[in-house]
Amino acid sequence: MKKKPVAVVAGVGPGNGAALARRFADGGYAVALLARDIAKITDLASQIEGAVAYACDVSDASSVTAAFDSIAQELGAVDVLLFNAGSGVFKSVEEISPGDFEAAWRVNAYGSLLCSQAVIPAMKEQRSGVILFTGATASLRGGKTTAAFAPAKAAQHSLAESMARSLWPAGIHVGLIIVDGIVDLPSTRKAMPDKADDFFVDPAAFAETAWFFAHQDRRAWSFELEARPFGESW
Repeated sequence: MKKKPVAVVAGVGPGNGAALARRFADGGYAVALLARDIAKITDLASQIEGAVAYACDVSDASSVTAAFDSIAQELGAVDVLLFNAGSGVFKSVEEISPGDFEAAWRVNAYGSLLCSQAVIPAMKEQRSGVILFTGATASLRGGKTTAAFAPAKAAQHSLAESMARSLWPAGIHVGLIIVDGIVDLPSTRKAMPDKADDFFVDPAAFAETAWFFAHQDRRAWSFELEARPFGESW
């Protein structure tokens, strides 16, 4: 039997991460779910055919190496990396600590590098692959309360662009989706009970955009897409 193509969702939560896992599993992929606390994704993995949960702290090099070694042995070479991990406190420059700043960078930028380096060699060998980052508007402009988060996402954005320039000729499609809006989650609904459905970014719709990106014709690849509800100010 021909093995299923393999997609890795690095950073799986109840919103976009879970939706990405479901969409790519529905599309015929074996899906590796990565999260720091494997207990939080074990139940999700059991609900998705072809999904396997792995413990992985994307900010720790040894953890990333161990997780991707296990994926290669159990599922095979990775065809699609969906880097969805994101972290950061939302405070002003006077309120953040150096630790806050470093922690945001380690997850968003350093983690992006570690996971990408784990899959690039096999993708180059087969001259195909997709590396897609979940970005944020904060990567394009800083805000009063994004003094830690914005620089980290900006570093991720620049890394993605550097990777695209060097890896596209090798057949590896690198890019990112800028999420400009509040993701529809039970917690955000509770915090904003007066908002209509179309105020929020729908995780399933986001995952559909990611699926489209991952299956574009090479003669018309995108580098950067946006996911934004119409009510969100630009």
